[in-house]
Amino acid sequence: MDHISLDLWAANLQVQPPDLEAWLTGVERRLAEAAARGAQLLAMPEFACAQWIAFAPADLPPAGQLGWLADIGGGALRSMARLVEHYGVALLPGTIPQGMGERNGVPVFTNRAWLLTPESGMFHQDKLSLTPLEEQSAAGLTVQGDRVNVITWNGLRIAIAVCLDVEYTALWARLGQLDLDLVLVPAKTDLITGYNRVFACARTRAIELQTAVCVVGAVGEPLGRPATDTGIGGAAAFLPCDVSVSLDGVFAALAPHAATDGNPVLVVPNLPVGQCRRIRNGAAEAEVCPASWPADHLAIREV
Repeated sequence: MDHISLDLWAANLQVQPPDLEAWLTGVERRLAEAAARGAQLLAMPEFACAQWIAFAPADLPPAGQLGWLADIGGGALRSMARLVEHYGVALLPGTIPQGMGERNGVPVFTNRAWLLTPESGMFHQDKLSLTPLEEQSAAGLTVQGDRVNVITWNGLRIAIAVCLDVEYTALWARLGQLDLDLVLVPAKTDLITGYNRVFACARTRAIELQTAVCVVGAVGEPLGRPATDTGIGGAAAFLPCDVSVSLDGVFAALAPHAATDGNPVLVVPNLPVGQCRRIRNGAAEAEVCPASWPADHLAIREV
């Protein structure tokens, strides 16, 4: 595949569906719109499933939220897989907590992103680095993932980096060795500072790896708290800065949004992943090859 078209849906977490069926109807509508535009993939942000809290049992304690979301997630994934097969559009439905047993008698979860494909593929990637809030949340204990999964689909090599994972150079030094065609970054950031860190790092990683990096971030807070609504999100598709693909590395982008700005979708038509692959692998002339330059040979001297 030389080009891929995507829809990046910066879902508004303050939307309050009455039940899972209504939520799935919203996803189906977006998949139908993506299919009508000829898109091959629809991506949603980290913790898009937080909208489900709107129809959680009234007596659900905060400590049970992750477990409840994980339980709902199994059925939701099966329903979304059927929609994906019907519309022929792959779906990254954000992240959903995944139960991982217990630690010292306490249930633990990973923050797991999924990629569902029309060929019945169900791939996942656990978040590798956690925020202090995830590690200490009253909703349950989240633990780090311990591996990177490289997904092969439609001739593309794809990886998923969940939100904070985009900020760590040690991870991306490893990813730079994997000849990736596309990296998908589902994100959720509370402040404009977090938005700027994630999106700036994603842009940098596209240059560093000479590949396409698409990031989509949720807006707003679950259940809608206008007085404390600090959820800032957006979407962007970044490319290497090379005359053959992009002069500034920004193929398409939404400005940062708050929940009051609605439920935005960034349409990304014909992202040139094939040309990125050619310059990355030397089949076309590239201005520079940053990902191929290791620093292991350098000595460090204090002067």
